[in-house]
Amino acid sequence: MRDSTDTGAGARYDRAYFDKWYRHPRHRVKSPIELLRQVRFVIHTAEWVLGRPVRSVLDVGAGEGNWQPVLKKLLPRVKYDGVDPSTYAIARYGARRGLHLGGIEQLNALPLRDTYDVVVCCGMLNYLNVAQFTHGMAQVAARTGGVAYLEIFAKGDAFEGDTDWPSPQPAAWYKRVLRRAGLLPIGMQCYVAKAEQDRIARMERDW
Repeated sequence: MRDSTDTGAGARYDRAYFDKWYRHPRHRVKSPIELLRQVRFVIHTAEWVLGRPVRSVLDVGAGEGNWQPVLKKLLPRVKYDGVDPSTYAIARYGARRGLHLGGIEQLNALPLRDTYDVVVCCGMLNYLNVAQFTHGMAQVAARTGGVAYLEIFAKGDAFEGDTDWPSPQPAAWYKRVLRRAGLLPIGMQCYVAKAEQDRIARMERDW
């Protein structure tokens, strides 16, 4: 997916966009089975770190909120909030799936929880420019009460799907920004807040 805070985002990410990248058998980024596998991985990782079941999820750049029905099957009582700039997605799925209109830089202005067990930024961070990414990561880190799943492709990575985004930065740049925001990597695109670093071994946090 993608996320942006520019004024054209709401119109750009219309039904045709989601039909192509979510549902078209040739263009879709992932199948329903792949989505289920991804959600399971993130939830199991977070529960291992937390030492208890996941109770709340914030999905930034949620699109149509495809994570929500999968999460509800796995965790029927989970509290889910999604954020996306697509006016189409919010109009169609907002009330049903708990979606809020907005972008990653606007989290502080939305009616969200202070922290979440899981914060998801999946398939959208590479659409952000330097300022958006830096500001957005600070807001994401502030709401990470367990694990943040941040799908980031750095310079030199192989990726597919909609790649109409700025050229990726080197991996070292992303690492610096995330560490300044207070997020520590634990592998496989998962991070914990610096305040929770005692939950992970020194081998994980001293790279």
